[in-house]
Amino acid sequence: QVQLVESGGGLAQPGGSLRLSCAASGSVFSIKSMGWYRQAPGKERELVATITPGGITNYADSVKGRFTVARDNAKNTVYLQMNSLKPEDTAVYYCNFRLGIYTMRDYWGQGTQVTVSS
Repeated sequence: QVQLVESGGGLAQPGGSLRLSCAASGSVFSIKSMGWYRQAPGKERELVATITPGGITNYADSVKGRFTVARDNAKNTVYLQMNSLKPEDTAVYYCNFRLGIYTMRDYWGQGTQVTVSS
């Protein structure tokens, strides 16, 4: 079993910054990718950013140039640095670890609220 524990998040003003962290523990083997998704009220969950253990990143167009995803492979931890925050970034952010070689399985964090408001 795999457990993900998120930290960070909270309230920020427009133009401000926040940093999210997510640490995985348990049977963490064969990581395909790590990353972050978000879900705003009344909307579907959407990809924010992902990163592979080798460092290949993928970002949603809406966050390119503002958010940076990073990882620490030794600690099984993924980070999301969020700069130049906008009110539309307000959502619950979920970390994700995708594990497996032939069959993939997704594991999710508990979610952390990010609110951008003046």
